[in-house]
Amino acid sequence: MSNRQQSTGVGLLMVGLGNPGARYDGTRHNIGFRTLDRLAQRLSASAWQPAHDGLLAVYRGATGARRLLKPLTFMNHSGRSVRAAAAYFRVPPAGVLVAHDEIDLPLGTLKLKVGGGDAGNRGVRSIARELGDRDFARLRIGVGRPPPNFRGDVSDYVLQAFAPTEQELVDDLVDRACGALQAILERDFEEVKNDLNQRAKR
Repeated sequence: MSNRQQSTGVGLLMVGLGNPGARYDGTRHNIGFRTLDRLAQRLSASAWQPAHDGLLAVYRGATGARRLLKPLTFMNHSGRSVRAAAAYFRVPPAGVLVAHDEIDLPLGTLKLKVGGGDAGNRGVRSIARELGDRDFARLRIGVGRPPPNFRGDVSDYVLQAFAPTEQELVDDLVDRACGALQAILERDFEEVKNDLNQRAKR
């Protein structure tokens, strides 16, 4: 990989979205955190350290350093942390990849995209606002919509824990999301995106 490719390559800064604190562990909104935790473990990245209003880990591979970031600003203000880290490491928006929950995808579905709207995800909205650019990559991790009998709004739903009957599927989902991020570190992004999105259609 050339220096120019490395400086603009997708995934130089990989961000997982969630809310800090034990009360949010295991919720749908925190699946981005779970995915990055597993990725850091798989890659044997450095230990998580406080930095840029979040927790930062570093993986040094064949193509150089990749930073993993979990913003601790709460979901609605995730962009503050991402902007600070991106500025410090001189990562342009095109080099940022955000893993986040997506209610518009059925539970268990994964898709990759670059740019576009935020589909109501306030963490993604905050990042676009703070970076001044929507053209960053997103790994959309499907958590599904509330069932018809759910009492509350969407924000209540994503702040709920997954049901015990969903845990096996969720564990597999996190594994596959982690695998997608690993693939981006090793292969062409467009190739990974096309493969992943084709599988989502089956």
